Amino acid sequence: MIEQLNRRAFLGRSALLGCSLAASPLLTPLSLAATPGDNRLVVILLRGGMDGLDVVRPYGDPAYAALRGDAGLKDDGGAVDLDGYFALHPALRPLLPLWDQGQLGFAHAVSTPYRDKRSHFDGQDLLEAGITDSAGGLPRDGWLNRVLQHLPNSSAQSAYGIGQEQLAVLTGPAPVQRWSPTSDLVLSPQAIRLAELIMKEDPAFDTAFRQALSIADGDGDPVAVTASDKKKAALVNANRATKKDGNLEQQIARFAGKRLREDTRIASFSINGWDTHQRQDVSLAKALERLAQTILTLQATVGGPVWNKTTVVAVTEFGRTAKINGTNGTDHGTGGLMVMAGGGLRGGRVIGDWPGLEEAQLYDRRDLMPTRDVRSVLGWLLHSQYGLPASTLETSIFPGMEMGSDMGLLR
Repeated sequence: MIEQLNRRAFLGRSALLGCSLAASPLLTPLSLAATPGDNRLVVILLRGGMDGLDVVRPYGDPAYAALRGDAGLKDDGGAVDLDGYFALHPALRPLLPLWDQGQLGFAHAVSTPYRDKRSHFDGQDLLEAGITDSAGGLPRDGWLNRVLQHLPNSSAQSAYGIGQEQLAVLTGPAPVQRWSPTSDLVLSPQAIRLAELIMKEDPAFDTAFRQALSIADGDGDPVAVTASDKKKAALVNANRATKKDGNLEQQIARFAGKRLREDTRIASFSINGWDTHQRQDVSLAKALERLAQTILTLQATVGGPVWNKTTVVAVTEFGRTAKINGTNGTDHGTGGLMVMAGGGLRGGRVIGDWPGLEEAQLYDRRDLMPTRDVRSVLGWLLHSQYGLPASTLETSIFPGMEMGSDMGLLR
């Protein structure tokens, strides 16, 4: 399971130490786990419902221009053609070198089995649980944690965790580390020594406390330690130095990338800001810029050899309406888009069975019609990366899912 400190008990002990913890330490948690083998997987949850029709625009579909009031492809530095039918949102232009190298791809018209109510909460619950519906309640573990349960010798890098929430996709019996770039632990040398004396009687707290010191990030002076603790100080101060610049997503990507260079094999985190009911031209561009920076930071941090064994996949709870609304935005929809990147990807493609955008071809005559379960795309990635059998993926990892034909996602 994801082992956690009891926050109330920890804060109670911290008060004795004069310890300062940053408020809201887990605005966007990062979860990590170590598994056997060399392949790496990064799952990014795009919370809010990303509009796939704007990210990868089907300008070759005659109905697109009428729905969006835009041809989707411009010669003024706007969207860029990908394959003669689809065009890429201009905010993702920094990723074009990956597309040209076959290290970026998209799965269009995909969705979880969730339909009709279009609630963020329900949609995200089903996406992270990996199930068909929640009529019988949600499982106690997320689909990514179930993957870990089926991989031999998987183990957590650490048992450190502190904060108010955790990613449901990785929740479950398999051990997983949690970390946040906004966690801030500031202790004086005397407080560190006193904490060690108090916590040595509780092995779980003692271990977690030492790990907290090695991961903690702060804006103040370097943690003061004794000569025997120089290695611990180096870890603390190195983490601080590497996270002083860049936005939150870049900090997370940098931290994840460094761990992926070592023993970590799976990482998952979320990026918010995809609920674009108004002025989508502004808000979506900003969110896509952060996504592009995240992917490129991951690539740069892990380095070439590890990048060639890494697959990044970004998924969202549902797509948006096919037609632009009266406030130049889009409302909650159904069919959406999945973004994939990595050195081992067979990219340079927009994958999927395109359903068309004529009114009769839309789901409920309003949304992009899903033609493939997003879980089947994830299933083929997991099959290729970790050798998980289709039977396991269809019954244990994603209950009720049908794999369908092999999409040949990886090299």
